[in-house]
Amino acid sequence: MSRHSSLPIAVRAALHIRDRGTATVTEIAQTLELSRTSVENAMGVLADIDLIADAPVATGRGAGRPARRFAFQNRTGHVVGVDIGIASVRVVIADLSGQVVLHRGFDGVTRSRDAVDKLATVIDDIRTTLHEAGIPRSRVRAIGVSLPGIVDDNGRVTTSVVIPEWSGVDIGSQLSDAFGCPVSVDNGVRLAAVAEHHLGVAQLVDDVLYLSVGNRIAMGLILGGRPRRGIHNAAGDIGRLAFPGLVTETGQLTWRTGENAEDVFLRARNGDVDSQQELTGFIDQIARGIATLALTVDPAMIVIGGGLSAAHEQFLDPLRPALSAHIGLPFAVPVVGARLGAEAASHGAVVFAFRRHAAAIYGIEGMPVPPITPLPAGVAAVAELQEETA
Repeated sequence: MSRHSSLPIAVRAALHIRDRGTATVTEIAQTLELSRTSVENAMGVLADIDLIADAPVATGRGAGRPARRFAFQNRTGHVVGVDIGIASVRVVIADLSGQVVLHRGFDGVTRSRDAVDKLATVIDDIRTTLHEAGIPRSRVRAIGVSLPGIVDDNGRVTTSVVIPEWSGVDIGSQLSDAFGCPVSVDNGVRLAAVAEHHLGVAQLVDDVLYLSVGNRIAMGLILGGRPRRGIHNAAGDIGRLAFPGLVTETGQLTWRTGENAEDVFLRARNGDVDSQQELTGFIDQIARGIATLALTVDPAMIVIGGGLSAAHEQFLDPLRPALSAHIGLPFAVPVVGARLGAEAASHGAVVFAFRRHAAAIYGIEGMPVPPITPLPAGVAAVAELQEETA
C-alpha cells in the first residue's frame, strides 16, 4: 500500500502530477487504483484552485481527439527560504514543485545598527531577490526563516547570543506583516539538519545527528524522520557543555596557535608542530563530545557540517577513528561530510515552510513537502522565470 493512500483523492491526484509530470484522468485512475469519476471530481477541485491546468497535447497521427492531459501549475506561487547570519544572508526561492528558481547571497546583518535596522536589511534582501526573479509579492505563499538562536513555535526569538538585539522579538510576525503570507522561523543548525535529511546526504536515514563545526559548534537532531525541538525549543544548544575548553560561552571556537581555524589548519599543513598538536587535541576533544552525544541518542548517521566539514584529510579522516575509540563499542556510526555546505540552512528553511504551511501554499490540506531541487552551483535561473512571468 502506498504511503499516500490515506490522503484525500484530490491530494493524491495533485501529488501524481506534481511529482511524476503530466497525466490523463485515465492514467491517474489506473496508477492510484481509483474510479475515473473520483479522479475527474478531484481534477475539478484542483482546477478551481489553479493547481492544475490543461497541458499542451502533442499532435498525433491516429484518428480521434487525443486524451486531455493535465499539468501541475508549479509557477503560480513560490516559497521563500531565508538564512540570516552575522556574516551573510542567503535567500532561496522555490516554485510549488520544489524546484529552486533562484538563490542569492548578501552581506550579513553585522553592520546594521540595531534590531530594527537588522530586520529592515533582511526584508530588503528578500525584496531584492524577488524583484530579480520577477516574482510579485502577491505570489509568495509562505516564507521559512533560519537564524542563530532559540526560537519558539510561534516564531519569537527566545534568546540569541549571536544576534542579541532580536532576543524576545517576534521575527515571524514582523516578516509576515511585511510580505502578507505565513512565516515560520527556526534555529539555523536545526534547519541545516532538516535540509541534509530531505535533500542531502541523509535522505534515507531517519535518525541523524548533525554537528556544525565552523566558527561555532552547534547541533541539530533528526529523530524518527522529524527535527527534534525539545520542550523548550533548545535541543542542540550543546556547544559550551559538550565541548568544554574548545568554545567560549557563546559557542565560539577558540584557537591557541592561530587567529582562526583556517590559520591553524594551514600552519599544521605547513609542518608547524604546535599547530599540529593543537589540531590533534582539538579532534580528540570533538570526538569525545560527539561520542557522548552519539551514545545518548544512538543515531544511524553523524553528519558534519559547517566550515570544517570540507577539511577531509585534516579533520574528517582522523575524526572517524578517534570517535570509534571513544565510543568503544563493537559498531561504527558512519561519519559523513554534509553535502549542501553553506546553502543547507536556507534550503532547510524552504522545507520548513512547505511543511508548516502546506494548506496556504497549495490551497488544500495534506500536501506533503515536495522533493527540493537546488540549482547547480553558480547557476541563477532567472531568465526563464522572467519569461514565464512576463
